Amino acid sequence: MLKGGYAGKVLRVNLSKKTFTEEILSEQMAKDYIGGAGFGIAYLLNEVPADIDPLSEANKLIFSVGPLTGTPTPCASRMSVVAKSPLTGAVGMCSAGGYFPAEMKFLGYDSIIIEGKADELTYLFIKDGKVSFRSAERLRGTTTVDCQQIIKDDHKDQNIRITCIGPAGEKMSKMSNIINEKRAAGRKGLGAVMGSKNLKAIAIRGETEPKIHDQAAYEKARKRLLDGIKDSPVSYPLFSKHGTPLVFGNLWQLGMFPAKNFSATGEWSGIDKIGIEAMAKQRIGNYHCYYCPVGCSQMKIAKSGPYAGAMSEVEYESIYSFGGATGVDNLDAIIMSDKMCDDYGLDTISVGVTIGFAMELYEKGIITKEDTDGEELNFGNYKAMVDLIHKIAFREGFGEVLADGTDVAAKRIGKGAEKYAMTVKGLELPGYDPRGAKAHGFCYATSYTGADHNRGYAFQEIFGVPIPYEVDRFAIEGKGKLTKFNQDTRNVTCDSAPMCSFLSDQACAGFLVENTQDLVNAVCGFDFTTEEVLQVGERITNAAKVFNTLAGFKRTDDTYPSRIMEEAIKEGESKGQVVPQADLDQMLDEYYEDRGWGKDSVPTEEKLSELGMDFAIDMLKKAGKM
Repeated sequence: MLKGGYAGKVLRVNLSKKTFTEEILSEQMAKDYIGGAGFGIAYLLNEVPADIDPLSEANKLIFSVGPLTGTPTPCASRMSVVAKSPLTGAVGMCSAGGYFPAEMKFLGYDSIIIEGKADELTYLFIKDGKVSFRSAERLRGTTTVDCQQIIKDDHKDQNIRITCIGPAGEKMSKMSNIINEKRAAGRKGLGAVMGSKNLKAIAIRGETEPKIHDQAAYEKARKRLLDGIKDSPVSYPLFSKHGTPLVFGNLWQLGMFPAKNFSATGEWSGIDKIGIEAMAKQRIGNYHCYYCPVGCSQMKIAKSGPYAGAMSEVEYESIYSFGGATGVDNLDAIIMSDKMCDDYGLDTISVGVTIGFAMELYEKGIITKEDTDGEELNFGNYKAMVDLIHKIAFREGFGEVLADGTDVAAKRIGKGAEKYAMTVKGLELPGYDPRGAKAHGFCYATSYTGADHNRGYAFQEIFGVPIPYEVDRFAIEGKGKLTKFNQDTRNVTCDSAPMCSFLSDQACAGFLVENTQDLVNAVCGFDFTTEEVLQVGERITNAAKVFNTLAGFKRTDDTYPSRIMEEAIKEGESKGQVVPQADLDQMLDEYYEDRGWGKDSVPTEEKLSELGMDFAIDMLKKAGKM
């Protein structure tokens, strides 16, 4: 029997039948996967056939929190949203913070599983153990901001917490995301899955805080974490004032800030116009997630020109995607672009990279003004960038060509456009050039979600942190092993316990696994060792890999765009760096061997048995994959 931390229940909602049921969360499930991403991926693997169309009724949308969510643990109000991704066809896992995750725990659920498809646009209102199916037809086309406010006003309760999609999700853009308050479950197109189910929003109101099994042990572990945040030279002095844009200057110094669709890394700067000093002049406040003492989200306002008055919490990745990837150095336009994506429910990374891709095609003459609705789509044209975001969200004109991401756009355009697509497994690359940090880039190639910097962030290379040991960011040897460590560690400590990865790196990098061990044991009454905590992370990786293998992914999908493998960085501190096929193969061989997988990338029977995953062995054998 579960002793603390967990609500102990799973809510299953069938939109087709307008029914809901509650299930008991088993102790075995909790110990095997802990929560969050672990729960979501486990349910996906066991309940969703890997070969389905992601936008069909057979897909499921799974919201899960972890045992620390809703407790006074700082930076633990996070949830994972999991489905088969329509953008990649692989496991789609998105993580989001804010207040909705804590409210979900107060509501009394560890996971909410959405099945089927409503016969009209619908929103769910969940309170006191009851699910109401409400028509959302009058909310059709509303922005995420307006949708949330209208629902709160309708229920005369401003403390209701809501997660929803915008117009882009309704139109099933494969770059659409899911928004709660000011936070995004972004990337992988899960907003399109929600839209395919005719689900506009989920509104919740809860009252029951989770129990803590051993209060004294919990307070001791919590104090250690709080002391780590307080003593960090980054958390309060810098991160609370600048947020994630803080990394821009660091990446510029490393020669890793991608520019102009990765064609001008190390050459184009823009740092004086869109770096943290410029952004600080337009800061008007910050936003805290539930029980976060730092408040890293920085609200910026456009002060002049056509976008004056626009406000948004511009993160580093949006500076990269709407600044670096597109060659735009107009901060007001970046703020406006970020705001539009949040309002429309679009992922900023995928949208910006897709527009940057289109800009390169335009400059190379592969597409012309006749294709782009008359827009001169040159790098740096911020007006064209802003116009395109609206068209993408509503699938208008050239926006229809781009609405489903770079890979789909490349196929629609043809003429050799695929050569310039900066994606892995269909997911657009984040704002770290993989040529300049080999382990960090390698996590793009091997992540179960595609090019995702948060599924194995190599802080050892990006920030020079010597944990578990010092590394040379340009070296190839040892990067497969390091990537496994980073992926498994983040799976369990950040994505499943859960905890904000930003604060994890800053406050407890030296005792990250031990931090999770101590907090989870105290809250839940478990007796995890650090080795067992890491094994949970490894089990999650393997569960995701089994699903992807069943979905048809192979070793050849663990790769990079051709530009990364064939073109060296021309200028800057990473000048001359490239990742040829031979280097990639060396890293892959080392990675697969360290994981206990075959050279074909398929998990071995021995490894899955070691992890207690005999059911997955049966799945692979039945599908002829083992």
